[in-house]
Amino acid sequence: MNRKCLRFLAAVLFIILGISGCAENRSFVSNEKSTIIATSFYPMYISTLNITKDIPDIKVINMTKPVTGCLHDYAITPADLRNLEGAQYFVINGAGMESFMEKVTGQMPNLKIINASKGIQLIKSEGDEGDNPHVWVSISNAIIQVKNIGDQLSVLDPENAAQYQTNTVAYIEKLETQKTKMHQVTDNFKNRDIITFHEAFPYFAKEFNLNIVGVIKREPNSEPSAKELKDIIEKIRSLKVKVIFVEPQYPAKVAETIAEATSAKVYILDPVVTGPMDADAYINIMKSNLKTLQEALE
Repeated sequence: MNRKCLRFLAAVLFIILGISGCAENRSFVSNEKSTIIATSFYPMYISTLNITKDIPDIKVINMTKPVTGCLHDYAITPADLRNLEGAQYFVINGAGMESFMEKVTGQMPNLKIINASKGIQLIKSEGDEGDNPHVWVSISNAIIQVKNIGDQLSVLDPENAAQYQTNTVAYIEKLETQKTKMHQVTDNFKNRDIITFHEAFPYFAKEFNLNIVGVIKREPNSEPSAKELKDIIEKIRSLKVKVIFVEPQYPAKVAETIAEATSAKVYILDPVVTGPMDADAYINIMKSNLKTLQEALE
């Protein structure tokens, strides 16, 4: 047999093996039984990551980009909807945070929605803006949310219910430990009057018995009017407030202007809407917040 024939036979054999290999690979993919759990934004992702820890064939994805802060009037994008494709479950904060839910459920009627804020007593926002949705910033509420997510996943996915519950209990124990540490410090504060950057902290303030005497911006992307700025400065002076808390996700220019006009000092307090995409992130951010509170209020 000449070389030309040998090369022809080798090429045919290579094609046959390649087709066979591709067929096997397609068969593997089609038989894959992975469950995809999508989350609406960062704090829901961190909680769900802990609840699904070490469960085979469970994949947790975050719908929005890590740079996204609170979902105030968030306009869902085609890329966000593509992120939800293939997901069986969608974990949301609820309490009105995800204003885009009608669009999601309209396009994906089979997507199972898990509401993390079920049963949480909500605080009214200032004015006529409805309920304040920033429930997770309170560590007590975060614990309720974790339990809600674990319980609802256990019902929807009974095959993995036992592991969901085990992980839920383990994570709640960690959160309870951090909560105790924070109360041991904050319960002794004498100075409790604070100014916040926007309305992310009412639940946090309620948790630690802090008194929010003023809010710089009702919405983080809005600017206070000249009158609102003047009123805040006058209130700080009259109440002798020493602390303004800003958030790392937004510029602090307005807060710094207020600080210059008063004797107040600016500190960074994190509402846990962005950060490292790892399971310990919420607790680590709360540890950092505790150090900030100690420095600002002790």
